[in-house]
Amino acid sequence: MAQGILPINYEIEKKNVGITSLGGLPLYLELGQGLGLIDSIEKHLKVRPTQGWTDRQVVLSLLLLNLAGGESVNDLKILESDEGFCQILSKVELHGLRRKERRELERRWRKEKRRSVPSPSSVFRYLSSFHNLDAEELRVGGKAFIPRANSHLNGFYEIMKDFLSSVQSRHYCSTATLDMDATLVESQKFSALYCYKGFPSYQPLNTWWAEQGLIVHSEFRDGNVPAGYDQLRVFQEALNALPDGIEKVRLRSDTAGYQHNLLRYCSMGENKRFGKIEFAIGSNVTAEFKKAVAEVPESEWKSIYKTEGKVRIETDTQWAEVCFVPNAISSSKKHPSYRYLAKRSKFHKQQSLPGIAVQQSFPFPTMEMQAKDYKIFGLVTNMDWEGEKLIHWHHQRCGKSEEVHSIMKEDLAGGKFPSSDFGENAAWWAIMILALNLNSVMKNLAMGKSWATKRMKAIRFSLIHLPAKVFVRSRSLWIRISKSNPLFDFIVQVRRKIAALAMVPG
Repeated sequence: MAQGILPINYEIEKKNVGITSLGGLPLYLELGQGLGLIDSIEKHLKVRPTQGWTDRQVVLSLLLLNLAGGESVNDLKILESDEGFCQILSKVELHGLRRKERRELERRWRKEKRRSVPSPSSVFRYLSSFHNLDAEELRVGGKAFIPRANSHLNGFYEIMKDFLSSVQSRHYCSTATLDMDATLVESQKFSALYCYKGFPSYQPLNTWWAEQGLIVHSEFRDGNVPAGYDQLRVFQEALNALPDGIEKVRLRSDTAGYQHNLLRYCSMGENKRFGKIEFAIGSNVTAEFKKAVAEVPESEWKSIYKTEGKVRIETDTQWAEVCFVPNAISSSKKHPSYRYLAKRSKFHKQQSLPGIAVQQSFPFPTMEMQAKDYKIFGLVTNMDWEGEKLIHWHHQRCGKSEEVHSIMKEDLAGGKFPSSDFGENAAWWAIMILALNLNSVMKNLAMGKSWATKRMKAIRFSLIHLPAKVFVRSRSLWIRISKSNPLFDFIVQVRRKIAALAMVPG
């Protein structure tokens, strides 16, 4: 009987021939080894010290699953079914081990080890070790609460510090512009709590290092926890994660960062390591702020321009300095003073139709000025930059953070959680962040400029899902790709760059 409509038939290969559909994925294993990521996992995670799968094996399997396009623990079955890739994993995990260490690895198993990738059930058991049951008992209904991480979950923070230090030693940056932003991840897990938009979710708060293109810190949170909740503590943890060599730190945030304790901390130089921290943060457009904006003379509003090619084009958006002191700090003489800027953009209200009432409510602050309707946005800063330059610089945060959040949730496995337990999902999220950062370093330091802006979809299509044959020759493992594939020279070039990175002291 014919299998289908077209003159094509499928059959099972009767012999093991070492075929893989993931011929480009070992490059990431090599980069992780060269940057010391694998050693850092072994150093800071002690979930499985003596028996079964090692921390390195479980975390690397989930990290590679993210890069390959998997989005659930059960997708590990697909990795295990890839015979050629399993050969590569088995070879890599023994690389550099002495005979004694190999025997210790074998003694972790009571029976002969038959798999190359952990089974979904073993991974679920592993992830459960990151859940803090004691913290769950402290939850109070209707209140924002962040469960305290246990020692296992804190290990990911230490791994991230090691990774950032490793990258900094190979690609030095003296400035760290930190963009703080939360993202909503919708979830149907019964323990997921409702966010301000009305659906069950989690809401991690992320800190992005713009110059390096890396996540410095990410705190996993329930959906009902506001983005600005305890933001000063999170910012301090992000600062502590920054590697040596940074001379200047700047902060950008939306209105969630408009917390007066955070602004004071930055302006007063309360961080002993970095001193005064410059910032540009969206400010709340309150009734008092609108009153101050209304007092700005029309002659003081300046146009904002955009650049297309070499031409500056005037937009319909304007900015002005605003003389404004919020009530929260007006009573204190010791509190630092800030600059407030307002930005206004014209918009047109919907006209009423006969017999139909129009509800004039908008998802953004509005004002009527000079008989015209404007969207109004506020910005607070302790920087002395010219206003238009400062606004453009602050805007650079917006598009990039949205892109990174999309990569987390759509390109990687951050949009689908494995459990209803908070700690398990937090560990799943942390491993996804490691995959995100490893891919960023791969693009920026090993692949070259032409790959720096590519999303995971393009990288998987071109490189990761590269068909290849895996075989052993002269005690070495070989990965053979098609003669007609143009990527061979590129892969060799990438491996040489990774080898050069590995030679740099971490």
